[in-house]
Amino acid sequence: MSSVIDSIERGQQRQGLPSFASGDRVRVHFEVVEGNRRRTQVFEGIVLKRQGSGSRETFTVRKQSFGVGVERTFPIHSPKIEKLEIAARGDVRRAKLYYLRGRIGKAARVAERRWGIDEELISAPTAAEEPEAVDAEGETVAEAVGDAPQAEAEATSEDQAAEAAGPASDEEPDAEAEHEEEAAEGPDAEVEPDSEESDGGDEDEAESKEGSA
Repeated sequence: MSSVIDSIERGQQRQGLPSFASGDRVRVHFEVVEGNRRRTQVFEGIVLKRQGSGSRETFTVRKQSFGVGVERTFPIHSPKIEKLEIAARGDVRRAKLYYLRGRIGKAARVAERRWGIDEELISAPTAAEEPEAVDAEGETVAEAVGDAPQAEAEATSEDQAAEAAGPASDEEPDAEAEHEEEAAEGPDAEVEPDSEESDGGDEDEAESKEGSA
């Protein structure tokens, strides 16, 4: 095979695929085209075999659907495979598990391997961590959000203190105003009786003059 074909095939190979072998339980997220619609179908089962090499390598997955065995072969480097997850590792000593085709029910199960497992490959991939947002002053948004409850608590405490001190401060001007009103009304109250007495004295003088006349 020419080097040109080799370089083209190497360029078509996908990178970052998890390592798996026969007997492993996998979940294949495969893109299905139905007319003008595209949807993702998840096919979960046990890997029967891997065959081929390079960009032509394929793997066959088998599952039990209502007691009926269903097999499907996928190209490893196909662009239609959106995601490939390893659900469990199988404890087998064969490269081709053709004997599973003659078994049904519990007999078609494969023992799960508990040793030599890479947890990152078994667990579902997680989204990448987003960088922390930074405002104009250089503080992160998370810190600002964390300080917000404290600021609200301080504001509420100040408001409560102001409300508690408000009535006392309002009463003092009222008391001073009452004292000023009493001081202002005091001389007038003293003058009023004098005016009544003076009026009564004038009337007595007028009556005495009429009697003498």
